[in-house]
Amino acid sequence: MDQQAFEQTLSQDSPPADLSPALQALWYDAKGDWDRAHRIVQAISSGEAAWVHAYLHRKQGDIWNAEYWYAHAGHRRPDLSLADEWHRLVAELL
Repeated sequence: MDQQAFEQTLSQDSPPADLSPALQALWYDAKGDWDRAHRIVQAISSGEAAWVHAYLHRKQGDIWNAEYWYAHAGHRRPDLSLADEWHRLVAELL
């Protein structure tokens, strides 16, 4: 699946079954369900999940918590808009 195909799935009621948990979280975030996205990544201990977790806390406005998760993921908080970071995450995780 490429980024365009992933974004087309956002018109569906549920994410494709073959998405990784981190991509499922980004899917739910794009659908406006931050809480569900957060629950998904909070239950996983991978670098990918930590990166998405960081993005979600940045989106929430909890920068201290976001910084913790960016460090845990081995990334720095990007100087990008939230929308651009979301697209970057999707591209990297696909």
